Amino acid sequence: MNLVTDFKRVFPTSSQPRMFFAPGRINLIGEHTDYNGGHVFPAAISFGTYAVASKRTDQKLRFYSINFPEAGVIESDIHALDYNEADSWANYPKGMIRAIIEKGHQLETGADILFYGNIPNGAGLSSSASIEMVTGVLVEELFDVTLDRIDMVKLGQHVENNYIGVNSGIMDQFAIGMGKQDHAILLNCQTLEYHYAPLVLENHSILIINTNKQRTLAGSKYNERRSQCETALADLQEELDITSLGELSKEAFEQNKHLIKDPIHAKRAKHAVYENARTLEAKAKLEENDIQAFGKLMNASHVSLKEDYAVTGEELDTIVETAWELDGVVGARMTGAGFGGCAIAIVENGKLDTVKEQIQSTYKKKIGYEATFYTANIGDGAKEITEGVMR
Repeated sequence: MNLVTDFKRVFPTSSQPRMFFAPGRINLIGEHTDYNGGHVFPAAISFGTYAVASKRTDQKLRFYSINFPEAGVIESDIHALDYNEADSWANYPKGMIRAIIEKGHQLETGADILFYGNIPNGAGLSSSASIEMVTGVLVEELFDVTLDRIDMVKLGQHVENNYIGVNSGIMDQFAIGMGKQDHAILLNCQTLEYHYAPLVLENHSILIINTNKQRTLAGSKYNERRSQCETALADLQEELDITSLGELSKEAFEQNKHLIKDPIHAKRAKHAVYENARTLEAKAKLEENDIQAFGKLMNASHVSLKEDYAVTGEELDTIVETAWELDGVVGARMTGAGFGGCAIAIVENGKLDTVKEQIQSTYKKKIGYEATFYTANIGDGAKEITEGVMR
């Protein structure tokens, strides 16, 4: 079935609607560095959120999601866009439209919008930011609104933090809004300074492996790690003139780690410093087209997340450590907050099926249920598209 056909079934019209797409994202390296003043290294992927839309002649906004058909058509008005729990998933596009209007952009009419996402649910590949950014591009193009792309990225984060109420950083919206085909983005989350790094995987693919574990611990442990790093930073600041752990080189950390009173906090800080250094090294390796060295940095990142940051867990470790032993795997690591979610691996194209089979066999034997596999390409950021997606 075609999404335009779906749109016309839900919103009967003779006019031709327009179509938009925003990707999901993976973080290739640089985990738990964002709130520690370091760099992250995300990329936009080929999975994402599609939106098909046409303007109305009145002030009404009507939202429909193929992913949540039981919710039916959710209606709102462009002058009444407050958060409403009953509107469930539609609060994401509502919040984005409201943020754009509050920024001073006038919308003369409402719109009918159909959404369809093929980002695996609960995989930690950022479906909420994808919905926010596809809505931003849709409003920009449909209503001739001029929005600087980084401003749009910031609005997406604003919606997530202040409208939805999730205290997330800016990496997701940034990668989704600013993605570039065959490139990863080295991003400083504090300054928003960024650099594209070529990621041309001619003979390799990025394999995303979802543990399918319910991530019950992720929120509480995330807050705990954050506070442990803040305490370590406060200890270091008694003698060092720094504002974040990301300002320290590995050498400076080693010279001053004795200032951190709690050995657990010292391990957490070590991960933040060393992981940040790995992101900078990763950019250099990609610029040299040294994919093997990049893979080794991915492996080292996982070891650090397991041993120093303690956020991996048996499911992620089983997948990643199995992958390390397999022929054709260049590198593998967990991606995201941890305690479930996904791992990623860079795998030779000719070995993909064997790698999947062997990881699945080990995982099911050890964990008791199956993992899910997705092969992703590195694509562009949010944009209008002309080709409809068949689903």
